[in-house]
Formats: sequence, structure tokens, C-alpha cells
Amino acid sequence: MEEFDISIRREAIASISQLCCNYDNLLQYLAVNYLDRFLSCQGMLQPKPWLIKLLAISCVSLAAKMKKADFSLADVQGDGRIIFDTQTIQRMEVLILGALKWRMRSITPFSFISFFNSLFKLEDPPLLQALKARAAQIIFKSQKDVEFLGFKPSIIAASALLSASHELFPMQYPCFKKALSNCSYVNKENMLQCYSAMQDIVADGFDSVLEMVSSSVTAANVLDHNFSSSAESGTTTVTGMTPLRLERDMKRRKISEYCKDHRVQISQIQNC
Repeated sequence: MEEFDISIRREAIASISQLCCNYDNLLQYLAVNYLDRFLSCQGMLQPKPWLIKLLAISCVSLAAKMKKADFSLADVQGDGRIIFDTQTIQRMEVLILGALKWRMRSITPFSFISFFNSLFKLEDPPLLQALKARAAQIIFKSQKDVEFLGFKPSIIAASALLSASHELFPMQYPCFKKALSNCSYVNKENMLQCYSAMQDIVADGFDSVLEMVSSSVTAANVLDHNFSSSAESGTTTVTGMTPLRLERDMKRRKISEYCKDHRVQISQIQNC
């Protein structure tokens, strides 16, 4: 994707995020998916601000229709700035549908989460919940980075689960990595490349997952949760450690304490 298109994508995603702030994260994910597919095959010859805004609204509207979400165009356009009438939005929707050849049932990384999770054979529901939650956070965040457009949805799902397992269960990480690498549906080289790229985005959003695990949340569909990261405020002085390293060390301690309290055993994971 050219730098010209990247700037359009960045601006459109910002608008989509604003439009979807009160809705399901999956709605935003699907809308951005439509945006990327449209830009890859159609592009925009006149990237005017109002046109990018119209594209963003139309992608969200189509995503809402596919998910049968309770979405109101009037509500999301109530910011007092650029407002489009229904007919204008519908015309843009038809343009998007034509560019995508009416193929609106996108295959996303979430389609593969359950399958890859079955390879890990986690027996404790709260631990499985935490793994899904953290993987979902990573997938949502990675979508904003243009680098991940080069990976298949299945590779993104496998890499996100691998990243989540490395954070949550460092002792069992080699088993998880082996299970995914041995899967005939996974290109190991691509997975490790994607996993490496994800390491730059996994530092944030971890505290909320720890809270989810410790409270043993058992929602029917973790992917429908509105994931949000939270940070604890406080001042700590440690000589010879950078703030980022200190933060990661504190997170590792939280994981270790949780795993010790809940007796995470090798027997809960499939044998290497």
C-alpha cells in the first residue's frame, strides 16, 4: 500500500473508531476490513476530508447491517460537523458493494480462535477466557497497523494466541508454540514473522485481562466484550530500570502471583 493510501486509511480508521466508540469492537473490526478491501481494489482519486468521512460512515453502516446491530446514522452524525443524508450514504454503500463484488462475509482472525484454542487443551475456563480475551485485544490493536495487512487471518489468529500465551503462561509457552507450529494449516515462518511484529503492540491493555481472570468472568462470548486497558497510578523508583522494563516486570509478577494462586499445572496443557 502506497504512502498516499496509508494516510487515507489512517484518517478513515480514526473516523470509524469515533463512530463505533459506543458499539461492539467487532463492528469496528468489520468496518475497517471493508475499508481495507475497498482501498486495495478501488482506491480514492480525490481524498478530500468529506469523502473520507463518507467512506468511513458507509463502511460502518454496512458492517452494522451485516451484524444486524442497532445502529443509527442520525446518532453517530450528531457531532455538528459533516452530515450526510441517507441517500448519499446509500450511494456510497453501493459503490463499496460493487468494489467488493458483494462479498460481505469477511473471514477474520476470530473465525480461527476456537480452532487454535482447541490445540492448547486448557481445562480451566478462567484461563481459557483470559487467553481468548488477550488474543482478541491483540487482534483489535494489530488491525490499525498496515504491516498486518500482509498476513492471512489464520496467521494473525495463531500469532495473537501465541503472544497471549507467552504473557499469561510463560512456562507453557514452548508447548503452545509447538502445538501451533505442528498444525498443518499454519505456515510456521509466517506465524513467527507475524508474532515478532506483534511484540511492539502487546505491552498495553494487559491489566484488564488480569482483572478478568482474577474475577473468573464467564461471559458466553468473550469477543463481544468491550476490551479496554487500564493502568494503575503510582510512583516507584528503581535504579537501573527503564519505565517500560519496570512496567513489564510488574506485569510478570502479577501473572506469576495469579498462576501460583490458581495452581496452573503442566497437566492442564497438552503434552509437548
